[in-house]
Amino acid sequence: MPRTSAPRRTKIVATVGPASDSPEQLRALIDAGVDVFRLSMAHDSIQTVLDRMALIREVGAASGREPAVLIDLPGPKVRAGTFGDEGVTLAAGAVVELRPGTDPSTADLVHVSHDALADDVQPGDVLHLGDGSASLRVDEIGERSVRATVINGGTMRGRPGVHIPSDRLSISTPTDFDREALAAVVEAGADMVAISFVRTAADIRSLGVPPPPVGPVVVAKIETQSAVDNLDEILEVSDAIMVARGDLGLECSLAQLPALQKRIIAATVRIGRPVITATQMLESMIDHQQPTRAEVSDVANAVFDGTSAVMLSGETAIGTDPVNVVRVMDDILRNADDTFDFESWARSVEEMGQMAATDDNRRIANAVSAAASRAITALAPPAVVCITGSGATARATTRYRPRAAVLAVTDSERSFRQLNLVWGATPILAQSHGEDAGRARRMLAELRDRGYLDVGQIVPVVAGSSNEAVASNVLRVEIVEPAG
Repeated sequence: MPRTSAPRRTKIVATVGPASDSPEQLRALIDAGVDVFRLSMAHDSIQTVLDRMALIREVGAASGREPAVLIDLPGPKVRAGTFGDEGVTLAAGAVVELRPGTDPSTADLVHVSHDALADDVQPGDVLHLGDGSASLRVDEIGERSVRATVINGGTMRGRPGVHIPSDRLSISTPTDFDREALAAVVEAGADMVAISFVRTAADIRSLGVPPPPVGPVVVAKIETQSAVDNLDEILEVSDAIMVARGDLGLECSLAQLPALQKRIIAATVRIGRPVITATQMLESMIDHQQPTRAEVSDVANAVFDGTSAVMLSGETAIGTDPVNVVRVMDDILRNADDTFDFESWARSVEEMGQMAATDDNRRIANAVSAAASRAITALAPPAVVCITGSGATARATTRYRPRAAVLAVTDSERSFRQLNLVWGATPILAQSHGEDAGRARRMLAELRDRGYLDVGQIVPVVAGSSNEAVASNVLRVEIVEPAG
């Protein structure tokens, strides 16, 4: 029902894996507050991912909520041959040979799933295994293999990723497998797809998928130095951004990561795109019932930075208690949402937003959403209604981070699910045909009848003048009238 609890503004993305892929666990995760389920294709087959997506749809429909599904394409991910479940320790100072192949790895020989390994690295390069769990300095390059010294040791398990500097890696994004998987998940109706190891806007343009809601929301993962350098052009062609802190922390100095996170989030929100902050948000909860104090602060600071969503990875995919992790995350986010500096954020975004306008439609949308923000500040309404087809009206309005609840009304089922990634938005599926004043009043009456609004409330309504309007070009402030 609409008012069982106060809305949580910052959204939760949870990764599905062996610990969370049963119908019972999925239903419990939805009830705990998951807005978007992430399905990673780094390890699973296309069919496995399609089956999981179908199951999520089935469970979501039965629960009365419909979380979105985000498919995370692997990109040019290079992995080591397995170290086994027991693990192998790479000791600091040890000399290791790295050789192309997929055979098991040992403490002396690490197989790497990249045929051009010897061509793509140079002496002095630092290669990271498992998001930096171990680091190796390249000393010598052979005809096919590489000799390296372990700088920082660690115990490796399974098939950890091998991070090669992105400006040297000869594999481009998207890969042939990415394209095959993309075609399959788009045909199956995936709501969102994340593109790994993006370097330039051309990587996104090459996908060739239609814009949402006809196609999926395209999420560009910012995890390479090239992506940071080309951020503005990538933002122009993407529908959302992920701050993928794992590989980004290997490409850049770890000490630079907090500042990069703030910069990426601010730039993304400024032009009305959702942004996900990911990697090691509550990592300790893979094995423990409570997070560390540092993790709680990290999540809260991502909210204060303006992130639209936070993402759980291993915590829900392989953790001991995925549902508890989501409940803890929900509690942290609600507390951070309550102490967010709404007024200062709105002022700064209004200034930045006008600078971001590059065409007339965007200038109109900026002006209308800025006016809505000022109306919300002046009137302190309980809610603002955004009537939207593609979700753009809700995204433009919520970039100001209003205190009011954002009721995002759409007649598109796919937009309805895609709005689950938009900060503060409560997606509502309803017909919204008509023109201007009559359209707004009919919608307010329906929201009143469905329990979202009360008679006598003052409510701003942001919309296009009709369903055919290209941009949000109307702001009306209405009073909710009694029925009849």
